[in-house]
Amino acid sequence: MEKLIISDIEIELTKKNIKNLHLSVHPPDGRVRISAPQHMDIDSIRLFAISKLSWIRRQQKKYINQEREPEKEYVSGESHYFLGQRYLLNLIYTNKRKQGVEVRNKKYIDLYVRENTPEYLRERVMTEWYRKELRELIPPLIAKWEPIMGVKVNEFGVKKMKTRWGSCNPEAKRIWLNLELAKKSPACIEYVLVHEMAHLLERSHNEVFVAYMDKFLPNWRAIKAELNGLIYE
Repeated sequence: MEKLIISDIEIELTKKNIKNLHLSVHPPDGRVRISAPQHMDIDSIRLFAISKLSWIRRQQKKYINQEREPEKEYVSGESHYFLGQRYLLNLIYTNKRKQGVEVRNKKYIDLYVRENTPEYLRERVMTEWYRKELRELIPPLIAKWEPIMGVKVNEFGVKKMKTRWGSCNPEAKRIWLNLELAKKSPACIEYVLVHEMAHLLERSHNEVFVAYMDKFLPNWRAIKAELNGLIYE
């Protein structure tokens, strides 16, 4: 990956087998990326970036001005997200051996733990609940899309990922999804799954891959924008 510096803005540049330039600004800090056709020279890319500087600065300003979400302590009154909806956490002490999580009245997430349970264990209970919920959502979606796309998923899993929403191993026909997707809308979850399943048809993010996405999920760009931030194409 190359880097361009234009008017004090650092831009990550990747060349791909694509037809057009793609410019994107990503949360939380307004990171800028350009994907360019492999044959395009650096001067043309630089001129394109310069022409979009005012747009880039506007999007970065939005992220900079956004209120940063505080670190979670897993106590009553905190905001937590599930399937794209905001809930208030309600910490409930229980003497029962089993600890767990329940969604109540479309407003609250009740976290049941024993008294004096430390923060890291409260977080663990929440994390495992998110994992369980996401794992239950995926099989029906796979069953829906396999016949539509003409592919077969042999295995899927859920794990924490720092830089990706999902990954695919075409040889093993195995798909991994980011645990954080449990906090996103069902449309975002479905988009990521379809994206990874499309890699069973085409490995690279080239024009063939984009054509598959356009065919199977015509509004995928709008959903990607919701998931990743502001996109300019």
